Amino acid sequence: MPPRTVVIGVDSSTQSTKAAFIDAATGRLLAVGRAPHVVTGEAGARESDPEVWWQALRTAVATGLKESGVPAAAVTGIAVAGQQHGLVVLDRAGRPLRPALLWNDTRSAPQAAALTAALGGADAWTARTGSVPVAAMTASKWQWLRENEPETAAATAAIRLPHDFLTERLTGAAVTDPGDASGTCWYSTATGTYDPELLELLGLDAALLPEVVDTGASRAGSLTDEAAQALGLPAGIAVAAGTGDNMSAAVGLGLGGAGLLDHPVLSLGTSGTVFAASRTRPASAALSGFAAADGTYLPLACTLNCTLAVDKVAALLGLDRNDAAPGGEAVLLPYLDGERTPDLPTASGLLTGLRHDTTPQQLLGAAYEGAVVTVLRALDELLRACGLDPADPEVAARPLRLIGGGAQGRAWVETVRRLSGRPVIVPGSGELVALGAAALAAAAAGGEDPVAIAVGWNAGEGAETETELPPMARDMDTWNRVNSVLERSAGPLLGGDR
Repeated sequence: MPPRTVVIGVDSSTQSTKAAFIDAATGRLLAVGRAPHVVTGEAGARESDPEVWWQALRTAVATGLKESGVPAAAVTGIAVAGQQHGLVVLDRAGRPLRPALLWNDTRSAPQAAALTAALGGADAWTARTGSVPVAAMTASKWQWLRENEPETAAATAAIRLPHDFLTERLTGAAVTDPGDASGTCWYSTATGTYDPELLELLGLDAALLPEVVDTGASRAGSLTDEAAQALGLPAGIAVAAGTGDNMSAAVGLGLGGAGLLDHPVLSLGTSGTVFAASRTRPASAALSGFAAADGTYLPLACTLNCTLAVDKVAALLGLDRNDAAPGGEAVLLPYLDGERTPDLPTASGLLTGLRHDTTPQQLLGAAYEGAVVTVLRALDELLRACGLDPADPEVAARPLRLIGGGAQGRAWVETVRRLSGRPVIVPGSGELVALGAAALAAAAAGGEDPVAIAVGWNAGEGAETETELPPMARDMDTWNRVNSVLERSAGPLLGGDR
């Protein structure tokens, strides 16, 4: 029997790092090492020290090695999937000049609006980048830095996304992939290159940016001696270019050119995200027209307020997160950190419809309903961008794949079923971002297609069985009530955005 080979898929998210050790032949999950991150900031600010990500990666890999019992010599490849959009600015030695501005930092909303206008409006941006600048996008954050911390911007010798920063620490190579690059708003999905006119608009020298390789499975380089010593892994193993977390989850699900297309996915995490793999380049101002990690496209819409916002409501009410009931007449829009979809960066939460007999459990249920209606509205926009009619019975009958931490929560799953009326599939693996990154690592080590690798793993012996739940009758009363409040209140009650 040939010796076992192992690849490591790293999920460096907003809140933590996970390092999944995967049997490269079967896709079997051997162990997951974990380490937390620290996020700071208030009044719209959300920042993390990139050095914490590197230390967390070292800890997660060490823990995974110990728990898996795998000899380090068995590891043949590693890849990093990271939270999208974060702005990392480095000095000439490759050290951070300041904490990274994270995707959910909303201070750059005015810069996003100004950039949109400067190019001639939303349609001009989607034609080039597939996306319109919002506070989450890296271009908006760079513009904020230029205006608010000009000395730091002037001292910047390199700009990286979170996963680029970690890949460079592993290899010494400044590379990125089209998937994560497409979330910057200075990379053109129309041309597959950085857009010179947008770089000029942003006062940005292309020399500050990493090279864009073909796909996230491209070999970025080899693990350096220094990184190998820090991680306890063999020097010289393959390091893939990696990608953004949503692109990696799509690979882990087997979505893309070698797998399923146009099948919607709903991710319930810190943010609520909907996406689908498509061969058609999307261009809609209502969503982000990202590239995928395998050369296809990944139209995506993202909401800011999902599991953390609802957990906060549960904590305020002194309830367990699953101690929820349908909201009745109460409507709660849990926009505690502003909102991205719809674009309401200065929004706050809104509660209406209270009665004497409203219970705490109903208030918590109303928070779930507000979050789920928001993300399902985004799903409808996504389907339209893929050329599909959400009201078409065939389209409405397509299963909704539910992933992320919320997919393991009873209240989340039941609220999605009740408000979508769709069949729901919960994949067996709870580590899809890390699994996708592992497939990228395996592809970089062996030269195969990463989506095909993931499809084989998902269908192989020992693959975790997915759960299929039948559709429920759609709760149109709640759907219409929440939508009515949202549409009436998006201006004055939520902070004046429109």
